[in-house]
Amino acid sequence: MKIMVETSARHIHITEETLKALFGEDATLTNKKDLSQPGQFACAEKVTVVGPKGELAMSVLGPTRPANQVEIAFTDARKLGIAPPVRESGDVKGAPGCILRGPKGEVEATDCVIVAKRHIHLTPEAAQEFGVEDKQIVSVKVGTPGERETTFGDVVVRVSEKFFPAMHIDTDESNAAGLSGTVDGEIIL
Repeated sequence: MKIMVETSARHIHITEETLKALFGEDATLTNKKDLSQPGQFACAEKVTVVGPKGELAMSVLGPTRPANQVEIAFTDARKLGIAPPVRESGDVKGAPGCILRGPKGEVEATDCVIVAKRHIHLTPEAAQEFGVEDKQIVSVKVGTPGERETTFGDVVVRVSEKFFPAMHIDTDESNAAGLSGTVDGEIIL
């Protein structure tokens, strides 16, 4: 029961309205690199995220979304001076806000900063093969025994026809396990 494990570095998802405010009325997102999840891409555009204590440049991921979402690790949160909750992607209601700065303007964004809950994307077919269901909580073991082998608990399974099978962890989690690049993980039920 192996799953590809990818490290998801800090990034931001923005609305069409925020895109225009930060990059200009005629702005569109520029696909720099396709990501593992179908239709998702890293953009050439970058945004500066400003918190009470500091700021960080972040890559924008496309396409635009219905709500702004800033996904950071806890190390980033300390630098920014923001105390974000751990949430599933898309669950931003009540999360802290920040200032988003682009080359053409600034937006005071509310309900947007989270640390993404570690998760696995699966198609319905892959979920059936792994014997798991949408929203099920599992553990995933990564690494080599004797060399920082780590088991991540509290991993939420997300199932959709739109997904490609992969697990996502943040940079703090990846660094703690001594991971480099994409690795295989073992799902433990």
